[in-house]
Amino acid sequence: MHPRITVLTLGVDDLEKSVEFYRDGLGLPTQGIIGTEFENGAVAFFDLQNGLKLALWPRRSIAADTGLPLRTGGSLELTLGHNVSSKEEVLALMKQAEQAGARIVKPAADTFYGGFAGYFMDPDAHLWEVVFNPELLPT
Repeated sequence: MHPRITVLTLGVDDLEKSVEFYRDGLGLPTQGIIGTEFENGAVAFFDLQNGLKLALWPRRSIAADTGLPLRTGGSLELTLGHNVSSKEEVLALMKQAEQAGARIVKPAADTFYGGFAGYFMDPDAHLWEVVFNPELLPT
């Protein structure tokens, strides 16, 4: 298998609220909610880097599409890492996320590997790490 991951999809409870958080609160670019003309089709895509997209799709729609029973996931099943170039950027993004409605899980602090990082949860309890790692600087 060739690694061709192009979309990361997060299951959400309230699509409009989640779009507001990511678009208005964090400033991610999107065309907004599309696919509303289809049953279980409403989804929002956000452009990340190098063609990678973040999708927000209602959990009930994912359940209908997969045939799995509707349930909420646990926050420890997955974390999304956002690497930045400095400690100051970590602090600024953590503040931006909190102002947008995120819950700060772990305030930014020095890490055991020589970096600086903190964690927040989005409105659907998805866990994000904002990290400055001097060994993995963004390009």
